[in-house]
Amino acid sequence: MEVIVNGLKAHAATGSRDLNADEPAVILVHGAGLDRTVWQLQTRNIAYMGRRAYAVDLPGHGRSKGKALNSIEEMADWIPAFMDAAGIDKAKLIGHSMGSFVTLEAAERYPDRVESLCLMGISDSMPVHPDLLAAAERNERLAPELIIYWGLGEKAKVGGHPHPGLWVHNASQILFENAADGVLFNDLAACNVYTGAVAAAGNVKCETLFILGKDDMMTPARKASPLADAMGNAKTTVIEKCGHMMLLERPNQVHDALKGFV
Repeated sequence: MEVIVNGLKAHAATGSRDLNADEPAVILVHGAGLDRTVWQLQTRNIAYMGRRAYAVDLPGHGRSKGKALNSIEEMADWIPAFMDAAGIDKAKLIGHSMGSFVTLEAAERYPDRVESLCLMGISDSMPVHPDLLAAAERNERLAPELIIYWGLGEKAKVGGHPHPGLWVHNASQILFENAADGVLFNDLAACNVYTGAVAAAGNVKCETLFILGKDDMMTPARKASPLADAMGNAKTTVIEKCGHMMLLERPNQVHDALKGFV
């Protein structure tokens, strides 16, 4: 689907199902340098649970027009603008990696628009290695290669995916390479300087679920603890033998964790 947000076309995948205004809405927000297609194994499933699913492309990503927004705060402010354009009063927000920062910040800023919150692959901060930032700034292939090396769990690197024909390593590489020049650097830089996660978590009152990868080296599961502690009432699911890209690495386990939430 396409709507106009702040004067620019915004795109979202809806799981190939007609939208019903009477059904609860679920908005999924991708990570740095990615787009809606990273949710390909979740969007359709959520839609056919009888939900309005919106896997969004943030500005400058995928099919959404405009320049990539420069900060987590700007991206968070875009979420209710998208909701207004799509006719969504209140929604469950699901974010992965950078998207988890975006949805967390949005939940703090706009509590009356957020029914509940699911944060995947998140930590209290996301410092980016200088070599990765430099490679991304130069639009070098090394940047997605480093993310995949650090991001995927060992199981995902050796095959045996539950969905026949899906090679997680190469699929991840293509997703990053589909981004326009400068987008990955923009997003990594936004994550690198964002320091508001713990403060935002302390102000979030809605139901919150953390889904973390046991072997995640980019956002180690233990580093989500300060956020969960700040919330007090959050639930946490840790997926074994799983790295940062749990959406692709362990879709069945992610599905199980989301069933009660969605």
